[in-house]
Amino acid sequence: MATQENNLSERSEDFRVTAGEIRQFVERFERLEDEKKGIQEQMTEVMAEAKGRGYDTKVIRKLIALRKRDPDDIAEEEAVLEMYREAMGV
Repeated sequence: MATQENNLSERSEDFRVTAGEIRQFVERFERLEDEKKGIQEQMTEVMAEAKGRGYDTKVIRKLIALRKRDPDDIAEEEAVLEMYREAMGV
C-alpha cells in the first residue's frame, strides 16, 4: 500500500510540473494571439489608408502575394495562363 501511495505522490508531483508547463504554453500562446490581433489591426489600417489614397487594395494584396512567391513559379503560371487565354480567344 505504501508503494502505491509513493507512486501516486510521485505522479502528482510530475503532474504539477506538467500543469505548470502547460499553463506557460497556454499563456504564451494567448499573448501571441493578442500580438497577432494588434498586428492584424495595423495591417487593416494600412490597407484603409491605401484605399483612402485611391489605391486598389485588391491589387495591392495580389502584389504582396506575388512577392512571397518564387519568380520562376510566377513566370510559369503566367505562361500557362497566356496559353489558355490564346486557346480561348480571350
